[in-house]
Amino acid sequence: MGRVTERRRVIRIRGEEISTRPDTLVAEEPMEIRLNGKPIAVTMRTPGDDFALAVGFLVSEGVLAERRELQNIVYCAGATEDGSNTYNVVDVRTAPDVVLPDITLERNVYTTSSCGLCGKASLDAVRTTARWAIDDGVGAPPVRLTPELLAGLPDRLRASQRVFDRTGGLHAAALFTEEGELLDVREDVGRHNAVDKLVGRALQNGDLPLSRTILLVSGRASFELAQKAVMAGIPVLAAVSAPSSLAVGLAAESGLTLVGFLRGANMNVYAGEDRIALQAAASQG
Repeated sequence: MGRVTERRRVIRIRGEEISTRPDTLVAEEPMEIRLNGKPIAVTMRTPGDDFALAVGFLVSEGVLAERRELQNIVYCAGATEDGSNTYNVVDVRTAPDVVLPDITLERNVYTTSSCGLCGKASLDAVRTTARWAIDDGVGAPPVRLTPELLAGLPDRLRASQRVFDRTGGLHAAALFTEEGELLDVREDVGRHNAVDKLVGRALQNGDLPLSRTILLVSGRASFELAQKAVMAGIPVLAAVSAPSSLAVGLAAESGLTLVGFLRGANMNVYAGEDRIALQAAASQG
């Protein structure tokens, strides 16, 4: 099975000092996702949590929403000419009663480690109908988050990035409770893959929808990441960098709380501000 990191020779220049040394790099390999034996997508990812990644991708595509809909997942042998298993092809089998949406490789579903899903013909093709509503739980009080709680999450995420410490080349996504308790964290060369691994693991554990949780991502908040949050029923998405205009539009449309530029005590709230205790923050200011 592919390793998370690799060692490569590098020439290190530090001012006038030049040396040769081994360096630890994050691994990046392609993975083909098959649905009931049919290829549907290829993604560039960091090996590890491959089954969760495939399941999370299918949640974002509207194929899966409940654990009972997932029958089994296997690596496909014979992925090379000599018949050996590269552990880079995953086949997800759904339960017999699952009605599949129109998702095919002919639709040019290709994901990169940088930007995520690419090549869909139009915005209508990108949008996926959510199986879970964005809410705070039936009969439960509204989620109310303080800026202080949000401000402390990036440091907790960074402290949990074990592979990043060795490579400096990974994105991460973390899931927190509304009290700030870390539930899960996943790393990958792509932010979208890290989120898929989180969501896929949650479905495998029977935890969807992820009501009353906070999704924190390193880097920016793209439309695709906002959509993945919506598809998993996550009410709050926070990012350490900027959101895109489409991400803000989707958040406002779906009821998702979207926070960007989350750096220390500073942050921007782009949508769903009713879940943020802004009056408390204003009084402290």
